[in-house]
Amino acid sequence: MKLWRSLAEVPADLGPTAVVIGNFDGVHLGHQHVLARARELADERRLTLVAVTFDPHPMAVLRPEHAPVMLTSVEQRAELLAAAGADAVLALPFDKDMAGWSPDEFAQRVLVEGLHTAVCVVGANFRYGCKAAGDVACLRAYGAEHGFGAEGIALDGGPQVWSSTYIRTCLASGDVAGAAEALGRPYAVRGVVVKGDQRGRELGFPTANVPATTAAPADGVYAGWLTRRDTGDTYPAAISVGTNPTFDGVVGRRVESYVIDRTDLELYGVEVEVAFVERLRGMVAFDSVDALVTQMNADVDRTRELLG
Repeated sequence: MKLWRSLAEVPADLGPTAVVIGNFDGVHLGHQHVLARARELADERRLTLVAVTFDPHPMAVLRPEHAPVMLTSVEQRAELLAAAGADAVLALPFDKDMAGWSPDEFAQRVLVEGLHTAVCVVGANFRYGCKAAGDVACLRAYGAEHGFGAEGIALDGGPQVWSSTYIRTCLASGDVAGAAEALGRPYAVRGVVVKGDQRGRELGFPTANVPATTAAPADGVYAGWLTRRDTGDTYPAAISVGTNPTFDGVVGRRVESYVIDRTDLELYGVEVEVAFVERLRGMVAFDSVDALVTQMNADVDRTRELLG
């Protein structure tokens, strides 16, 4: 998978391309359907399929106070886009200068000059250029004048249209099953395991602690999977998200995963991916350590049942 972080990194000898454009945060099923159509066209015409996204999210530049918490890092997004069919990913560095480009300037710089676009596929609600002045009709008209075709793909999902905003709403309520339905896979966070306060180890439930740097589900306990990024090994896990209220909390939310029936794993410094399958319960401050341990055992038993 090729990840270019600016137009300057695009190879000069890049041939004609099929292009998809969007924030693609999460790469949910709606995004995947856009990629699938572009992949069809690319295969028919022997084109390289390039997915164009933005880093940071445009809202972080235009209205920082309203910028969403991202579902994926650029690297995660690139991997997911490649899995959905992209041959390469162009993560455009979005700044105030780019925000001022007119729709025609964006299309000329990125599609015509940068990527030698033969066909461009976007979602039906796609907007681009300064003040989001461009839409699919505008893109199609510009393409007709400059040698590329353009298609808008109808939004899908239902009754709620699939979107990154919808997935964030699901996560905020702990509805990881709803997020998974829109994504076509369990929602997952990534990070390097750091040393925590080691209370889990003292209680017989050593956890892999990952700071929450992308969107995490609502505070609570979940059944899911932990995967080592270095080896690919995957383990069933009981996962806690929150600030550990029984012990007066910690600074910042974190994701703590207890790998079922394993106390021998050394994961400090290892990058892991934690996938959420089902919510078990909300976060509770227990009156005693014994009550906490009793509940933790029940959580582990329930996780074992759910994950088989």
